[in-house]
Amino acid sequence: MKTQDFYYDLPKELIAQTPADPRDSSRLLVVHRDTHELEHRHFYDILDYLTPGDTLILNDTRVLPARLYGEKLDTGAHVEFLMLNQKENDVWEVLTGPGRRAKAGARFSFGGGLMEAEILEVLDNGNRLARFTYDGDSIFPVLEKIGEMPLPHYITQKLTDGERYQTVYAKEPGSAAAPTAGLHFTKPLLQKIREKGVNIGFVTLHVGIGTFRPVKAEKIEDHKMHSEHYHISEETAQLIRRTKAAGKRVIAVGTTACRTLESVATLHGEICAADEWTSIFIYPGYTFKCIDALLTNFHLPESTLIMLVSAFYDREHVLKAYRTAVEEKYRFFSFGDAMLLV
Repeated sequence: MKTQDFYYDLPKELIAQTPADPRDSSRLLVVHRDTHELEHRHFYDILDYLTPGDTLILNDTRVLPARLYGEKLDTGAHVEFLMLNQKENDVWEVLTGPGRRAKAGARFSFGGGLMEAEILEVLDNGNRLARFTYDGDSIFPVLEKIGEMPLPHYITQKLTDGERYQTVYAKEPGSAAAPTAGLHFTKPLLQKIREKGVNIGFVTLHVGIGTFRPVKAEKIEDHKMHSEHYHISEETAQLIRRTKAAGKRVIAVGTTACRTLESVATLHGEICAADEWTSIFIYPGYTFKCIDALLTNFHLPESTLIMLVSAFYDREHVLKAYRTAVEEKYRFFSFGDAMLLV
């Protein structure tokens, strides 16, 4: 299957630059996989498609203010770091610019000296491993002081409130990007969902910047996925097993929750507690082992994310739904509208 098979035309003006206000006022395209019917609703109508005993699985990762601006200690030259993955303690994989200034052994200062970094290694992919030093027990409070939110390249407007690029249930810091399907939920809506008898469980997958990287391979089978860290607790694993045993649905909120559950089910043959890394690539032909429904945003053409959605439904009908969304002027990408595939 070719990458170009997942292309669709998108007018630039449909790329959402700001989040919906309130969050749950965004639009919701409901896709019925059995009948191929499409319904045009609003996100707060999601209650109509949930039944008691169903389980929603949310990704509770929190986006780091991971874009840092600093200076090289010996020359004062300006540098930009984007923190990608925490490898161990204070060692992180980072993207640097300009790269020529970040050779092994180079040292940098950020936030007027609040934090320093030393380049340990230049990786094969061009990223760097860097060790950070700072005062205190954790790097995260320092990042909150001096870092900026790393919005996707297609969002050109500055975000005045960084919390709008966080879900209302974001808890575990570590992502370079938001799990955007969850941005539509409000706390009152989540409460209504619980009151209806729908279970809510959490997993953590720290979204890497690779989620925005285009597929450059002509054949999708030749594409290599980036690796991301995930965690699923025994409590969540038991909840999912109970839901399945009762014949109810497990609904993944976003491709990250989907990839977490499918990674665990693929690796272990069941849903169990796990703390691992995944580079699972889900595209048409994949057999789903856990999820029964998927809530997701509208994704970039030729991206691994639209390939995942096409695996869950089918490519032709997904692209047809996308063309309908374009015709109906839905808002696309991170701050855009949502799609529920049931």
